[in-house]
Amino acid sequence: MSKVIIIDDEPLARSIVKEYLQQHPELELVQECGDGFDGFKAIQQHQPDLIFLDIQMPKITGFEMLEMLEQPPAVIFTTAFDEFAIKAFEAHAVDYLLKPFSQERFDKAITKWTEQKPADRTTAALIEAASFSPVQSQRIVVKNGSKIKIIPVHDVFYLEAADDYVKIHTHEGYFLKNKTMNHFEQSLDAQQFARCHRSYIVNVQQITRIDPYEKDNHVAILRSGAKVPVSRGGYGKLKEVLGL
Repeated sequence: MSKVIIIDDEPLARSIVKEYLQQHPELELVQECGDGFDGFKAIQQHQPDLIFLDIQMPKITGFEMLEMLEQPPAVIFTTAFDEFAIKAFEAHAVDYLLKPFSQERFDKAITKWTEQKPADRTTAALIEAASFSPVQSQRIVVKNGSKIKIIPVHDVFYLEAADDYVKIHTHEGYFLKNKTMNHFEQSLDAQQFARCHRSYIVNVQQITRIDPYEKDNHVAILRSGAKVPVSRGGYGKLKEVLGL
């Protein structure tokens, strides 16, 4: 028997999935959750085989919740119309149920999931594609111990490469995110964040001045007092963004 979790902020939507699940005795519903925070905890606790997941929810989106999981389970998304999300689904062949959906459509999604297990790579590719959506480009969601923290991008001072992670520096200190610098360079607003060095991306609104530093290099001085290295190529990018 496979374990299932439902994560959706709409009680009616959860009840419909529960009703449709009754036609699938091979699937055991172990928990239902009303938001991504509870869903994250439930997945860690139960280690389900499959989750039914809404995308647009309060606090954190379904995509952001998945991103926090080291080994996300197989996912069938249940969502109202979201043009960006549907393009991501179609590009990576992950099934989704567009609300409202019928028992017949639900059954087809279950069959598809059964036939394509395991779906780890597909889910990972979907999460990566979805991270470039307009909603998720406005904030960064990180794990802080066992908790989840949402960082609005305007609170970010700068980002720093750290092996397989990126350090996100804020007024509260730094937080680690298991992404690449290239990912952030592509997903963050290029008019607000500039790749000033191979290992640094800086929030240009935080810069108070740029000083010369050894040969052709410079250093950006931030409002917080932090000093961020600026390479020769990065200096050109900064001048362009700042209009110098």
